Amino acid sequence: MGRLIVVSNRVATPTETKGSAGGLAVGVFGALKDAGGVWFGWSGDVVSETVANAGPMLEQDGAVTFATVGLTRKDYDQYYRGFSNATLWPVFHYRNDLARYERDEYAGYRRVNAWLAHKLVKLLEPDDIIWIHDYHLIPFAEALRSEGVTNRIGFFLHIPFPAPQILLNIPPHEELVKSLSCYDLLGFQTATDQQAFHDYVTRHARGTVSAGGIVEAFGRKLRTGVYRIGVFPDEIAEQAKRYESRQHVLELKQSLEGRKLIMSVDRLDYSKGLVERFRAFELLLERSPEWRGNVTLVQIAPPTRSDVATYQKIRQDLEYEAGRINGRYSGLDYTPIRYLNQQYDRWKLMSLFRESQIGFVTPLHDGMNLVAKEYVAAQNPDDPGVLVLSIFAGAAAELSGAVLVNPHDAIGMCEALQRALQMPLDARQRRHEINMAALRENDLGVWRDSFLRDLRSVPVRRSGEGGGHK
Repeated sequence: MGRLIVVSNRVATPTETKGSAGGLAVGVFGALKDAGGVWFGWSGDVVSETVANAGPMLEQDGAVTFATVGLTRKDYDQYYRGFSNATLWPVFHYRNDLARYERDEYAGYRRVNAWLAHKLVKLLEPDDIIWIHDYHLIPFAEALRSEGVTNRIGFFLHIPFPAPQILLNIPPHEELVKSLSCYDLLGFQTATDQQAFHDYVTRHARGTVSAGGIVEAFGRKLRTGVYRIGVFPDEIAEQAKRYESRQHVLELKQSLEGRKLIMSVDRLDYSKGLVERFRAFELLLERSPEWRGNVTLVQIAPPTRSDVATYQKIRQDLEYEAGRINGRYSGLDYTPIRYLNQQYDRWKLMSLFRESQIGFVTPLHDGMNLVAKEYVAAQNPDDPGVLVLSIFAGAAAELSGAVLVNPHDAIGMCEALQRALQMPLDARQRRHEINMAALRENDLGVWRDSFLRDLRSVPVRRSGEGGGHK
């Protein structure tokens, strides 16, 4: 069995993979340790052209080689801030109103993908299998094929894939789908995402889709599949229990003075429905006066992409809403919303989840949303909290024990919160058992192993197959 080569926009450091890293890092590092291999991608540093061209920097940890490169300011602006996050991210999350398309940024996106692929080629061996992650790297296989690489190459999309009518808003939509056709296996979070890709292929690319998710388009043949990313629920449960007596948890419990706790944790992003969530909580206090002074919402939203204007605005909007609602309902000894714009260690968050009565996870559109799964896993099975979850999170298809809501319906979310706050213990336990069974059935290892099994089963391409070869 050949080595595994993982390529992602950012590479977790060896320290992060053992500590506070999230699902992707934990999952792929486990596979890398088992098979041996390379994790390749951007270091997160913006560097001079001389330093960028000198890479990659190599760091060894057992059987895993971490290979990282820096990006120049121009590459960062065009590839990362530009086309990846000002065009692809908003459109793939159905926010065409926030999208911007610039030809030079798209050219930079493709240029950086080709440059990264060229760097990786020097590290490859003939029997390696290559696993590419997420929207930043859609053209990566095409670039590798143009370098003559015939290895098996898979791609997993961690965010939604938009319906064709939405994707058409990106001017080079056909080029992007053609690039995706250079992969041997395309993985999606949900059947809806897979269907959206199939619909584009049949309606706009004159392609065909047959049984087993086999797609033929642009003179190429590839396989598609649904692979629901998960967590290791029992590991999270054990860690949450271990941390529940730590100082930060005791301080939170003391400060709540017996009040109910609603927990929300998200990156600071417009796709997460944060403003809508705050307004639903405000409605709860407005329509149900008995909860004033008796329930607190803790929203943790670490800053992200803070040099992008759209993200600066969502932070301003959220701070305004928190201040307005707190001004309306606070007392001398009560603050309804505690809004924390900072990063917390992952295991600290799990222990806070365990102490809360509600997990409030209401994205407007999301690929999977691992926070929802982490919240469930962190609960005390003897006295579990209730997950209130958006129907637009990929996790909603699995977590049937959640209270599902439409994040565009503020009154509906308010009523769901009231229902969750009043839910009796036996109902909460029953819902928790249903959700935990789903988490164990499709844990992080199942996601990882099923994708890699399917990728390894793909026939190796002959030189010159698949287009893009020299």
